[in-house]
Amino acid sequence: MDWLSELATWAWARHHNEWSWYIRPVFLIPYCWFAWRRSLGGIALTLLALLTSMFWFPAPETPSPLALEVLAAEKKYLLGPWTWWKLAIALLVPGTLVALALAFWRRSFAWGLVVVNTMVLAKVGWTFVFFSYDGAVYHLVPAALGLAICNAVLGAAWWWNGRPKTSGPVARGGGVR
Repeated sequence: MDWLSELATWAWARHHNEWSWYIRPVFLIPYCWFAWRRSLGGIALTLLALLTSMFWFPAPETPSPLALEVLAAEKKYLLGPWTWWKLAIALLVPGTLVALALAFWRRSFAWGLVVVNTMVLAKVGWTFVFFSYDGAVYHLVPAALGLAICNAVLGAAWWWNGRPKTSGPVARGGGVR
C-alpha cells in the first residue's frame, strides 16, 4: 500500500499546478460531443482524461498561497467524516454528468446548456461554502473561464446545428423543382 500512498502524494503535488484547474472544465466540450455522437467509448475516454488531468502538469516549484489554501480545504473536506449530506453532494457529480450526457444524447442543446451551467455554478457555490472567501474567489477564475468557453462552444454548435441548410435545389439558384 506504500505505492498507493506515494502515488496519491505525487498526484496531489501536481494538482497544485493551476493549469489543471483551467483545463478540467474544457473536458465538458468533448464529453458533450461524444454524447451527441452517442459514443460510449468517447464518453469513457473523456471521463478518464478528466479524472487524470489533475496530474498532467508538473508540480509547481512554489505553489500560490491561495492554491495551497484551496487544496488544503478540499483535502480536509474529502478526508473528513462522510455524512449523508456529503454523500448526496458527492453523488451529484456522477448524476449531473449522466444528465449532461442524456441531454446531448437526446439532441437537446438547451437542456445541455442548463446542465453545464448548473454543474459549474453548483461547484462555485460549493467553494464559497467550504473554502475561505479569498480561496473561493481565487477558484472562481478558472471555473468562470471554463464556463464561458463551454457556453461559447456549445452555443456556437447549437447555432451551427440549427442554421438553415444550404444544399438542395433552392440553394443552387433554382426554384423548387
